[in-house]
Amino acid sequence: MSTPNPYPAPITPSNIRIGWIGIGVMGSAMASRLLSAGYTLTIYARTPSKAAPLISLGAQLAATPADVAKSSDIVFTMLGHPHDVQQIILAKDTGVLSGLSANGVIVDHTSSHPDLAAEIFVAAREKNCWTVDAPVSGGDIGAKNGSLTIFAGGDREIVDWLSPLLRLMGSKVTYMGGPGRGQSCKIANQIVVGANLLGLSEGLVFARKAGLERSHWMEAVRGGAAGSKVMELFGRRMMDGDFKPGGFAEYMVKDMGMGVNFVEEVKEDKVVVMPGASLTKQLFSGMVANGDGKLGTQGLISVIERINGN
Repeated sequence: MSTPNPYPAPITPSNIRIGWIGIGVMGSAMASRLLSAGYTLTIYARTPSKAAPLISLGAQLAATPADVAKSSDIVFTMLGHPHDVQQIILAKDTGVLSGLSANGVIVDHTSSHPDLAAEIFVAAREKNCWTVDAPVSGGDIGAKNGSLTIFAGGDREIVDWLSPLLRLMGSKVTYMGGPGRGQSCKIANQIVVGANLLGLSEGLVFARKAGLERSHWMEAVRGGAAGSKVMELFGRRMMDGDFKPGGFAEYMVKDMGMGVNFVEEVKEDKVVVMPGASLTKQLFSGMVANGDGKLGTQGLISVIERINGN
């Protein structure tokens, strides 16, 4: 699938125009890093008032996703759900792809469906454009610090060419394979993250019930096999009841659902059965049912506390 790079010149602020769509907690922090590095950004926001912080840093606001694309060589998206990605990128006349010139590149950082990523890649190639599915892990802290882990799917030469921009946002960028492979990697990542959040939630609740001081308990175990990146990112927040979102709990329902519902198209015996992921999805669904879908994923501990009568 490799092809000659349509942009042989290296990426610099003087020769590449960038578009950005999706300015929530994660997207705004990631876009800010590109602005700080000197790149010119054209942005789109369904709620224009939310664009004010980026506009104050020099971003230009466009009326539609297509208008962003018309002013950009590369368009990044960081949205909530696969249906958002489909609408923003593929909508006739107003979508990114409708406004993108030949050899333009779309980089989708949304946690989305692998099949949709592959569909968008095909649609882009029909216009002689390129797409990369590049979901991220690391939460709001990683987005602010530029220390995200990025999983990239698409054409390898395009991913390599994009690396100066991706490395402004992530400390680790891994090429996973063809279109959709970045998304498949993110789903597997979320399965592990969900299991770690559940284990940490239960560990903290048990420690308190057992009469342990939770900070002391966490310091005791963090250097052993129980330690994890999830503990580093969210342990203190969970103890403090700080559920400010980096990623919404409702997004974990989406991500875990894509894993739980995964079916290999070619052979039915390739269906993946994941009882742990199914349970974790149910618990996050419980958060949504309790009206807590907009809390951070670390809020999962609230479900375990409720189960235990707290």
